[in-house]
Amino acid sequence: MFRKVLVGVDGQLGGRDAVALAGQLSASDGQLVLAHVYPLRGDPHHRDYDDRQAADYVRARDLLTAAREEAGVRAELRFTPCESPGRGLHELAESLGSDLLVVGSCARGFLGRVMIGNDTRDALDGAPCAVAIAPAGYADAAGPITRIGVGYDGSPDSERAIEVARTLAGELDASLAALEVVSFPAYALSGPGGGDKTSTEQLISDARERVAALGHVEPHGAYGRAADELARWGETVDLLVVGSRGYGPVGRLVHGSTSRALADAARRPLLVLTRSTPVATPQSTDRDGRALVATGSIANSARR
Repeated sequence: MFRKVLVGVDGQLGGRDAVALAGQLSASDGQLVLAHVYPLRGDPHHRDYDDRQAADYVRARDLLTAAREEAGVRAELRFTPCESPGRGLHELAESLGSDLLVVGSCARGFLGRVMIGNDTRDALDGAPCAVAIAPAGYADAAGPITRIGVGYDGSPDSERAIEVARTLAGELDASLAALEVVSFPAYALSGPGGGDKTSTEQLISDARERVAALGHVEPHGAYGRAADELARWGETVDLLVVGSRGYGPVGRLVHGSTSRALADAARRPLLVLTRSTPVATPQSTDRDGRALVATGSIANSARR
């Protein structure tokens, strides 16, 4: 499990969802930090500047205190001004040595489709550690993580995602499955007989065999656009894990359009393993009890 977890709390429902997901992915004896980034505003030379900053400080403190009490967890509270929530969370994660940053999304559109907002995109892009995104409403619907899925494309980053997911599955006593999404290259589609049904079925079969060769993982293959197929398949698992910065369709996650498309479409928790800094190998922990212990500058409240 992850041992140093930073949770972005914005006062909206997304922050509540993020805290719930953090509880699922945190080691029982790990460090949990609830963080709020409030905007830098006003002229430092204005006579009311100090008063405004003090008021923002108090609001942030009260917001986090309320979030901690509602969740019933023990956690350190951190709040800081920054021009960008994402940048502020990244700086906090780096300074704390966090191995996981958890943020929420927001529900928009038809039937509560999950759409990530600008703040979530900022938190995802260029993060110094792994990032988990909680879908809208997760706090009210969260159950045990019993099935973990991995997006696989043969890249070193997806291999790493398999290993991290394998460790998480062992610690959570969850089953492990993986999906490789394939498609015809452009030249094959334009050539004689390119893209026929038989060839498509063969591609999927080959993909399934490559996944099966990983060992001790339920193999799946699909044909289509990576983000679409992963999002669709992701609804069959409790946590979808993907790597980043590789060379396949999954590998373009985090800094490309695939990550945003996948996060937009995912209705289950998404864990993105970035390459900015190594993700600590999860430690085996006793899952009896979900108290998250942390120490910090603000007194912890006991789990209720």
